[in-house]
Amino acid sequence: MAQLFAIHPDNPQERLVKQVAGQIKQGKILVLPTDACYVLCCHLGDKTAMERILAIRQIDLKHHLTLLCADLSELGTYAKVDNSQFRLLKAATPGAYTFILPATKEVPNRTLHPKRKTIGLRVPDNAIALAVLRELGEPLLSCTLMLPEDEEPLTDPYEIQDRLDHAVDIIIDGGWCGSEPTTVVDMTDGIELVRQGKGDTALLGL
Repeated sequence: MAQLFAIHPDNPQERLVKQVAGQIKQGKILVLPTDACYVLCCHLGDKTAMERILAIRQIDLKHHLTLLCADLSELGTYAKVDNSQFRLLKAATPGAYTFILPATKEVPNRTLHPKRKTIGLRVPDNAIALAVLRELGEPLLSCTLMLPEDEEPLTDPYEIQDRLDHAVDIIIDGGWCGSEPTTVVDMTDGIELVRQGKGDTALLGL
């Protein structure tokens, strides 16, 4: 059975954040609120946990997984970014955007798109997500919590618990965070809109 943690959306309780971070390091799968719907996530270095997430979503790595980063400097550690890209990223983070970029050697090869060697990266504008990431001290591997039979992401922590109680380990109840996923932008060769979501594309000149 999954553990449900009720964490305050504006002032996350440090004690609970520490507990969650500790369990992530033990290989647990977490349901986490962000500024653009709930996500499934796990420790970047845990192959088994990653495979469990892929199985829940019924996807393979041609569907980009995303690194949730605590800040822009962390994002720069895991992706190859030039000066013009950095300026765009700075303008749009934290926020409801996912950027597809070439990965650095800091990212395990098994988490990358198999042909392109790219990864999604984002800095969420959500107090709970940022508190967990800062406590962890490294990014989380994540994807949107949308089950194969659904047309929209799950948004209610109690429905999530009801449907995924035996598939995930930790569910954070951070209140309503919407059902609209991130805007996805591919920056590997210029800038291309992949998915229009919550993030305003005008901020990126699109």
